[in-house]
Amino acid sequence: MAMMPGIAACCVDATGITALSPCRTRAPPRRAAFFRRRMISAAAMTAPEKAEVLRSLDGWAETNLLPLLKPVERSWQPHDLLPDSSSPGFREAVDELRARAREIPDDYYVCLVGNMVTEEALPTYHAALNSFVGYDSPSSADAWARWSREWTAEENRHGDLLNRYLYLCGRVDLRRVEQTIHHLIAAGMRLAAGGCPYRGFIYTAFQERATAISHGNTARRAAALGDASLARVCGAIAGDERRHEAAYTRVVAELFRRTPDAAVRALGYMMRERILMPAHHMFDGRDAELFRHYAAVAHGLGVYTTADYAGLVEFFVERWGVAGLGYGLTGEGRRAQEYVCRLPERVRRMDARRLQTQTQPQRVPFSWVFDRQVELQL
Repeated sequence: MAMMPGIAACCVDATGITALSPCRTRAPPRRAAFFRRRMISAAAMTAPEKAEVLRSLDGWAETNLLPLLKPVERSWQPHDLLPDSSSPGFREAVDELRARAREIPDDYYVCLVGNMVTEEALPTYHAALNSFVGYDSPSSADAWARWSREWTAEENRHGDLLNRYLYLCGRVDLRRVEQTIHHLIAAGMRLAAGGCPYRGFIYTAFQERATAISHGNTARRAAALGDASLARVCGAIAGDERRHEAAYTRVVAELFRRTPDAAVRALGYMMRERILMPAHHMFDGRDAELFRHYAAVAHGLGVYTTADYAGLVEFFVERWGVAGLGYGLTGEGRRAQEYVCRLPERVRRMDARRLQTQTQPQRVPFSWVFDRQVELQL
C-alpha cells in the first residue's frame, strides 16, 4: 500500500451542497416495506455488529479473496528485479544501475522515496486490517486471518524492493529516509473510521486503487526517462496493488449487496471526513510540512493528481452501484448517496478554480535528496 497524495489537496467536505444529486433511483416495488425495515436495521448496526457481518463472510472470503493471492513459488521477490549480489558481475550491474539513476531528476526520486516510506509503514497497516474484523491471533486458520497474513507478506516485498533499489542507486540520503520511516511507524495513522470495519475496508479499497495508479505512473515515468529496469521495479509493485485493490473492492461490493444502507452511509462518512493518507504524519526531523511538499511534487509530476482522485471516486460509485441504490435507504443513506455521486464533478470544479488562481512555483529543499531544491506548486 502506498500513498495517494492528491487527496491531501482535493478532498472536500459537506458544506455547500444544496442541489439534488444527478443519481436516479428505481421506483420501489411492492416489497419495499420489507426492504425498508431491513435497511433501517442495517443502518443502526454498531461497529461490533458490522464486524460480525464480516466474520460471517468467512466462506465467501475463502472463495472470493484467497484466489487473488499468489503462491510463494510463483511470486516475484526483490532479488529477481535487482543486481544479484552473488554474481561475479554484481559490481558492473550496480555501476550500470547508478549510471541510469544519474539521468533521473530529483523530483522523480522525491516521489519514489515518498512511495517507499509509505510502503515501509506496513506494521501499522497490518494492525489496522486485523482490527477491522477483530482478529488478534497470529495463527488463526480462517479465511480472513489467512488473507491478512498473506496480503501482508505480499506487501512486505514492496518496501524491501524500493529500499534496496534506493540503497544501490546512490541518489538519496538514505539515513534521512530511514529516519522518516522511523518517525512514520512511531506516529501511526489516523484512519477516521471510528472503529467501523465498513469504513476501514472502504478506506483500504481507495488506498489500493490509488497505490496502483501511483506506482503505475512512476513506472511509466521511469520508462519515459529511459530506465526500463526501474520501470519494471515500479510495475511489479503496481501489479500487486491491482490484485489487492480487486480484493478489497469485492469486500465492499459484498457489503453493499447485503447491507446497502449501512455501506453507503459508511462511504459518505469517509468521503466527508477526508481520507487522510497513511503517510500524512511523515516527518524527516526537519520539514514539518513534508507530506504537503511531497504531495505537491507528486501532483506536479503527474504521479498522483486531483484528476486521478476524481476518477477514483467515480470508479467506486459505479463499481459499487451507488447511483442505483433506491428503495430501502434511510434519509441519511439517501443524503450519503447524493453527496458521493456528486463528489467527482465537484472535485473537478474545485481543481479548475485552483488552476486559475494558483501561485508561482517555488523551490523547496528535500532532505531525502541531500537538501537539493525541488520545484513545486502549493
